[in-house]
Amino acid sequence: MSVEQHQGDTVSGHTVIATEEVSRVFGSGDTAVTAVNRVTMDVRSGEFLALVGRSGSGKTTLLNLMAGLDQPTNGKVVFNGRDLAAFAEKELVELRRHKIGFIFQSFGLIPLLSAYENVELPLHISGVSWRERRRRAIETLHLVGLGPRAKHRPYELSGGEQQRVAIARALVTGPEVLFADEPTGELDTVTGISISTILKDIVQHLGVTVVVATHDPTLAGICHRVVTMADGKLTEGLPEGRTER
Repeated sequence: MSVEQHQGDTVSGHTVIATEEVSRVFGSGDTAVTAVNRVTMDVRSGEFLALVGRSGSGKTTLLNLMAGLDQPTNGKVVFNGRDLAAFAEKELVELRRHKIGFIFQSFGLIPLLSAYENVELPLHISGVSWRERRRRAIETLHLVGLGPRAKHRPYELSGGEQQRVAIARALVTGPEVLFADEPTGELDTVTGISISTILKDIVQHLGVTVVVATHDPTLAGICHRVVTMADGKLTEGLPEGRTER
């Protein structure tokens, strides 16, 4: 049974992702580590959900399982009513290309490519035409406020600008769900707030479902819902040191 801390807004969309008694064990025998332990939860369409907890709590592992980047040891992850384990490898590739976007703490940009080229790359890989790639890449960079910086390479951009490029790259394919692993983790407070606001705008104005794993109380505080993890399990209440708004 899932344990959830509501943060105000009610989301009434259909269930887009569900985990059912999901566990992930690394290693075997005496050295086995259970990173996620029998987690059951739903994520609804149009929801802004935060997974919070201390380092090692299992939130990043759970995020990877929900995104189809890793496979559970037990249990199942269901995307739009279908068990991810039933997807052929080709179907999983298509899912990641068109339905799911991912943002990493370390940005993950290609250093030799400009902001525009980094954002355009997923479309190029998917075989989208040159004109359509250009239109969508420029449009998405403007969406995150980086239109004027499109020709700059990552080393010419601030950390916040690099994360905006990473968000644009994840959005340009038109995903249904956007996963973000500590998207403000390497940013100062003010820049982190701006990135949090962009993610909230993506949910409100584009209708994209956003799931974040975060230590950032400001980011968690603007989400529809906060789910707290400890030792691989969902737990009652908010993390230690936090109080309900």
